[in-house]
Amino acid sequence: MRVLPGLLLALPVATAWAAHGYALWDELKYPVGFAHFDYVNPDAPKGGEIRLVSGLRSSNFDKYNPFTMKGSAPAFLGEMLFDSLLTGSLDEAGAAYGLLAEDVTVAPDRLSATFRLRPQARFHNGEPVTARDVKHSFDTLMGPYTSPAYKTLLVDVAGLDVLDARTLRYRFKRPNRELPLTVGGLPVFSHQWGAGKPFDQVVMDMPIGSGPYKIGPVKFGKDITYERDPNYWARELNVKRGTANFDSVTVKIYKDNTARLEALKAGEFDVMAFYSAGDWARRVEGRKFKSGELVKGEFRHQLPTGFQSYVLNSRRAQLQDVRVREALGLAIDYEWMNRQMFYGAYTRVKGVFGNTDCAATGEPDADQLALLEPLRGQIPPAAFGPAYLPPRTDRPHDPTVGGLRENLRRARKLLADAGWTVQDGQLRNAEGQLLVLEYLDSNEGGARVVAPWMRNLEKLGVRLIYRPVDFALYQQRLQKFDFDITSINFPGTLNPGQEYADLFGSKAADTEDSGNLAGVKSAAVDRLISEMVGANTHPRFLAACRALERVVSHSHYLLPQWYSPVHRLAYNAWRLQPPKVVPPYFRGETWAVDTWWAKEPRR
Repeated sequence: MRVLPGLLLALPVATAWAAHGYALWDELKYPVGFAHFDYVNPDAPKGGEIRLVSGLRSSNFDKYNPFTMKGSAPAFLGEMLFDSLLTGSLDEAGAAYGLLAEDVTVAPDRLSATFRLRPQARFHNGEPVTARDVKHSFDTLMGPYTSPAYKTLLVDVAGLDVLDARTLRYRFKRPNRELPLTVGGLPVFSHQWGAGKPFDQVVMDMPIGSGPYKIGPVKFGKDITYERDPNYWARELNVKRGTANFDSVTVKIYKDNTARLEALKAGEFDVMAFYSAGDWARRVEGRKFKSGELVKGEFRHQLPTGFQSYVLNSRRAQLQDVRVREALGLAIDYEWMNRQMFYGAYTRVKGVFGNTDCAATGEPDADQLALLEPLRGQIPPAAFGPAYLPPRTDRPHDPTVGGLRENLRRARKLLADAGWTVQDGQLRNAEGQLLVLEYLDSNEGGARVVAPWMRNLEKLGVRLIYRPVDFALYQQRLQKFDFDITSINFPGTLNPGQEYADLFGSKAADTEDSGNLAGVKSAAVDRLISEMVGANTHPRFLAACRALERVVSHSHYLLPQWYSPVHRLAYNAWRLQPPKVVPPYFRGETWAVDTWWAKEPRR
C-alpha cells in the first residue's frame, strides 16, 4: 500500500505503511508495479557507443573519487557508477521511487524513514548491497574529507541505524518532508572501496558502486570510457527499464572550446550541449550538418530557471552596503546584450525560484507578511513591497521602466547615499579610497560578455578589472572566497530545502568551500530557510520560500543574468536515436546518456 505524506499525519495511531516510493506533497504519479517511466522506450536496443565531450571546467581529472574535496573526478562518473536508495523520474517533481530500496516507510511523526534493501541489489564486484554499506557511505559523506555541502544538507539527520542486513532507519532531528528524498538520493558505495584507508587517500582506487556502468579504458588527458555492466543487477527493474542502453560511454577531453567545436564537426563525438548563443547561431554548421548526419536539436524543458548570476562577495568591505550592490546591478544593460550578443536567445533571470511555484510575484500575501513582519528592521524594506524585478533598459520613455541613462542616475544616487562621491574627478569614499573591484573568471572568452558592464560602470566612476585565471586557481580562490565578483550558474530546484542553508546560511558563510559564495550572513535569512525546511503544509512551504526569495533578491547579493528555456544539443542523427517523449525535467547530455540508444547497436 502506498504512503501519502498528507495521510501519515492523520493516522490515529503510530502506524506507517511501506511504500514503493515517496512523494513530497502529493500522490505519486506511478502506481505500485508500474512497468516503466513514460518517457523511455522499454524496448530500446542495447549496445553501441555514445561519445561525449567533457565540459571545459571538467576538462581533466586526477582521481576516481567524486566525493572528496581535493582534485577533479571525470565527468559523469557519479551518476554512472553509484546507485541510491531511491531514484527520481524526469516527469515528476518532488517524488522518488525505490531503486536499491524495495520500499520506504516514513514514520507518522516524520522523525524517521526506514528503507528495506532489495535482496538482488549487487555491487560491481558481485557482493550484495547491505545496510552496512549504506551506513558506511553515510558516515563517510558526513566525515572530514568530503564537501561541507553534505554536512549542511544533512544537518537535520540525527543518525542512521542498521536494523538488520537489509533494513536501515534514518533518524531525523525534526519533522522535515524533504529528508526522506534527501537521504534516499545519497550515493551508496561498498565499504570495501579503498580497503579501509582514510577517505582522502582513496584517490585512484577503482570505485565499487552498484550503478549500470563501470570504468573501462582510460587515456589520461584524452578520454575515459564507461562500460555497461552486463550483469547490472537492476537492468530489468521498472525504474531502470529503457535506460543505460549503450554498451560504452566515452567522454573525450578537449581543453579549448574551438577544438571541441571542430572535433564535433569532424565527427569525433556524437552529442554536445551548447551554452553559447553565439556558437549556436553562427558556428554550428558545416558539411556534416548539411548532409543531415549532424543535426541541431532544441528541446524545450520545464526546469526551474535557476539563478545564474554575478555573485557579489559581501565579505569585501566595498560590497557590504546593499546600496552599492544595487548600484552595480543598475549598470547592467541586459536588453542590449541580448539583442546584440545573444541573438535574442535568452530570458532574464528574475529571482531564486524562477519557473516554480516558489517564485514570488506581486505584493506579499498575508502568509508571507506573517513571516516577514517579525524580521522588519533586519531585512531590506523593499522586501515588503512588490517582488523583485531586475532593472530594464528597453523602454526609455516608460517612467516605470526607464532606460540605461535613468538607471545610471539611480545608481549614482545610491552610491552617493552609501558615501561614494566624486572627489578630484574620481569616485571615492570618506577615506579617499577608489571603488575598484575585480571580476574573477576561468574563461578568457568571458571578457566579451563582461565588457559592456565594465564600460557602464566606468561612467559611474567604478573600475571593474577583468581577471582570467586557469580553472585550478579559479576553483581554489572560490573555495577560499578570495574574489570580489564572479559568475556562477546555480541550478534551480522544484523542491528547495536544506541545501539553501549551504547557499545562503550564516554558518556556511564561514565554512571554506561552502556554497555561500556571496557571504550572506543574516539571522533573518537563516530563519526563513528554517521555516521553509520545517513547513508541515504546502501553503506554509510556499509562503516561506517566496518570502526567502523576496529577501535574498532585494538584498542584491546576486545580480541576475539569463537562462535558456531550451536545451540546445547538436547530435549525430545517423548514430543516435532519442525517444519520442521529451520529459519536462531533463538536463542536457545526461538525458541522452540515460535514455537514448544506438541506431545500429551491434555494428
